[in-house]
Amino acid sequence: MLDKIFGTIQKYHMLEKGETAVCGLSGGADSVCLLLALRELAPRLGITVEAIHVNHCLRGEESDRDEEFCRDLCRRLQVPFTAVRCDVRSFAQENGLSTEEAARELRYKAFAENSAGKKLATAHNAGDDLETALLNLTRGTALRGMCGIPPVRGSIIRPLLAVTRREIEDFLKQRQQPFVIDSTNLSNDYTRNKLRHIVIPALEEINGSVIETSVRSFEAMREENALIEELTDQAWAKCRQGDSLVGLDQFHKVIRRRCIARLLAERSLPYSYERLIQAEQLCEKGGKICLSGDLFLVGEPGRLSLKQLTNEPLPYLEKELAIGENCLFQGKILLCEEVDRDEMEKICSVNKKLTIQFLDHDKIKGRAVLRSRKFGDRIRLAGRDHSSSIKKLINEFIPPDRRSTLHFIEDAQGTIFAEGLGVSQSAAPDQSSKRLLKITVVNL
Repeated sequence: MLDKIFGTIQKYHMLEKGETAVCGLSGGADSVCLLLALRELAPRLGITVEAIHVNHCLRGEESDRDEEFCRDLCRRLQVPFTAVRCDVRSFAQENGLSTEEAARELRYKAFAENSAGKKLATAHNAGDDLETALLNLTRGTALRGMCGIPPVRGSIIRPLLAVTRREIEDFLKQRQQPFVIDSTNLSNDYTRNKLRHIVIPALEEINGSVIETSVRSFEAMREENALIEELTDQAWAKCRQGDSLVGLDQFHKVIRRRCIARLLAERSLPYSYERLIQAEQLCEKGGKICLSGDLFLVGEPGRLSLKQLTNEPLPYLEKELAIGENCLFQGKILLCEEVDRDEMEKICSVNKKLTIQFLDHDKIKGRAVLRSRKFGDRIRLAGRDHSSSIKKLINEFIPPDRRSTLHFIEDAQGTIFAEGLGVSQSAAPDQSSKRLLKITVVNL
């Protein structure tokens, strides 16, 4: 087993000569095995070994017993020892966490504070690795979550990740080394314990070597994940522009999503698989997603950005449509001109992108009003057999930065012109049209 642990340390470059490994020591079988193994391998690795114990103060005398066990063990082994006590219950209540979550947060905080400039070795083994993958699977995960526990994360190392619980117990038995048992590990009140006591034994009935085979599976998935991360690094370096990602469309969707995940993670913004899919669609169709307060993810073709946007509704603007210049928004006018059919056909022959639109003057019912966007807008665009939500059309075709200053024209029957979208079937010119209104939007 020592050779397996040594191989894991070498494979993942966990420790270099001259470094110090601080062993997270609970007193349980796994952490005691880790401490003994690192101490025995220390001359071979050229390292020094220390230990830290975190007393969560959750089990009264039993918690104090564990602390004393760890202290006595390190004294006998002549390993430098640190003990930290913390009030998990109060911390959980103050921060709205479960006892399990609070204990983990405080434990790793103590680890970090007492292992600065050193490597922190935790005793996660192959069984823990399988439990983590199963837990992630039940909550919903992609490849990264199915890779289990990372062997190295920053200064945290897991030398026992390829070792099974059976190997750990055999190792301790050979050395006649006792360990303590945490009574909470026997209860199924915790999610991990349910996996450990119920799910994994059921899997072992199907394959008695499921934990051993999972070690190889996770190694393969980590290698594949490392390749994807390398490709993501390249895309990230090419596309990142401040709070924006530009040109993501040239990469595979897996790489696009990982880049988006990084952008969100940099701001400590939570995300799910569904959120990544939504964000990816913004790059294709445009639109925006509210992430938190006034922080939005804003998309337009080829670009995705994090932006602070106001949620305050824009004032509704309205005026009677006049021949000539009409101004609703600063820096922008809508020009309305009367033209005949020949002029329309001449203009349409060169204006193929429809930046200019035409209305049949004689089809307008009642008063023509120029206005801004309003709630519930719908339009039946020329050439279509059904009406559509203007909001939906805007989200699909209009870039976010243009949406607040769009012009609309309506008559007594409803919307007949929507800037950037077109004219309605009810007011569209046809072969019998004679008097026409030429509509042009000009940015000043």
